[in-house]
Amino acid sequence: MAESFDKITMFGAAWCGDCRRSKALLDKLSIDYDYIDVEAEIDGAPRAEAISGRKNIPVIVFPDATHFVEPTDAELEAKLHEVGAA
Repeated sequence: MAESFDKITMFGAAWCGDCRRSKALLDKLSIDYDYIDVEAEIDGAPRAEAISGRKNIPVIVFPDATHFVEPTDAELEAKLHEVGAA
């Protein structure tokens, strides 16, 4: 069974430029989200890969059970509005 999330969850890493960019947008928009560092949490990377089917990050999961991998700021902001988070 697929993992479900009550709020937006971002899987990322400090060294990842796309992760830093997406995290900065979430913070700028004052979005309430959980951040999972795929290097600091033992199951972080396998969980992100299980969700996306890829090794790329960030993986951003939304409460409607959809997810984005490496979204642009425009894609992420549009999705945040769609799910009522922004």
